Amino acid sequence: MASIEPSKLDRMKRSFSSDAALDEVFIVLSIGAGLIATLGLLANSPAVVIGAMVVAPWIMPLRAAAFAVLFGDIPLLTRSLRTLMVGVCATAVLSMVLGKLAGLPHFGSEVEARISPNLLDLGIALVAGGLATYAKLRSDAVSSLAGTAIAVALVPPVCVMGLLLSHADWEDALGAGLLFATNLLGILTGGLVLMACRDSYFRQELRRSQLGAASFALTGLLLIPLGTSFINLLVQAKNENTRESVGKTIAQFLTRETLTFGDKKKIDIEKVDIDWDQNPPVIRVIVRVADPERPTFKQVSAVQEEINKRQDVRFRLVVERTAVDIVGPKEQPNIQGPPSKQLIDAHTKTQPLKDTKPVDKMRPFREAPIIEKLPFLDNMQSSKEDNKNILNSTIKPEAIKAPELPLDSQTPDQTLD
Repeated sequence: MASIEPSKLDRMKRSFSSDAALDEVFIVLSIGAGLIATLGLLANSPAVVIGAMVVAPWIMPLRAAAFAVLFGDIPLLTRSLRTLMVGVCATAVLSMVLGKLAGLPHFGSEVEARISPNLLDLGIALVAGGLATYAKLRSDAVSSLAGTAIAVALVPPVCVMGLLLSHADWEDALGAGLLFATNLLGILTGGLVLMACRDSYFRQELRRSQLGAASFALTGLLLIPLGTSFINLLVQAKNENTRESVGKTIAQFLTRETLTFGDKKKIDIEKVDIDWDQNPPVIRVIVRVADPERPTFKQVSAVQEEINKRQDVRFRLVVERTAVDIVGPKEQPNIQGPPSKQLIDAHTKTQPLKDTKPVDKMRPFREAPIIEKLPFLDNMQSSKEDNKNILNSTIKPEAIKAPELPLDSQTPDQTLD
């Protein structure tokens, strides 16, 4: 039967008892870590929250509790849990007070990330608990303790729970509490497994330990809510991946195969979004068009039918069109002098010639009417008698309209005057 030297066992017990002590250092570090974590959560700053994880001393009484559970040391287990609960309660109350004082209407992503634990969080806690215990048994591995504290994140879930309780958000606060319980039992069970794997004497003690069996049973109970959350996470990830794939396919179809929308030069697709909250999902396409009547209802219906032929889910296509009118005067070409030549040459160097469009294929600009030919603007400084004659006149002025020419039918020599 494997055994361990009594002197070595006594040294280990004294060392773990020191970790379980409720002293000034533990209280100050717990309050400091709680303040840093709460302020970091309010500011939605991941770096500040990570700093609080490093400061927090809670992992020390937890690994002492793992040692007490292994050897059935009830007094040491009681001291360990008492020390931990003092830190947890003080941090939770502090977070509730700061949440009330801050008065934020809602919290950021750092809070939301800690209200839905799953099996991945339990796995992290098990590994972190084992490494924390290993760092205690091997002095040359103590440098890993800071990283272990960051990975397991005991303080932030308690701070999140306090902030949510200050807003009476009971359901999300329960989720944060579940994350804390997951980390706590994960560290405890991970420490037990590490000690059992490291020494045959510890394995024998673990087989006889009723507290160890209780710890494993409680950890096993967490598999029910955490497993459900993990399955939901997988389903959500699969749905998001499917939605993203469908969205890319539809966007590529609309941008590359827009023949059913009409001429690509006259219809420019700016944005494609899919609203999955409706049934059937709605594809919203924002287009810029030269003709305000394009695309027509018939064209949109044809594109919608073509999309639904290629997908397993039926969609409704909605096009938001913005009519664009190009207006601008003509100008003579630049004389090939040094200034203009330098600017034009610099532009051709930055823009490859193959990407440019020939000028003769571009649509001409529409000319504005000449102001001098408008009769109601000819004499702005008329006399009062002229104004009276105009007012008393029974002749109805005829509407002055410039001839409207379709933009596509204009020739370079046509104008509006």
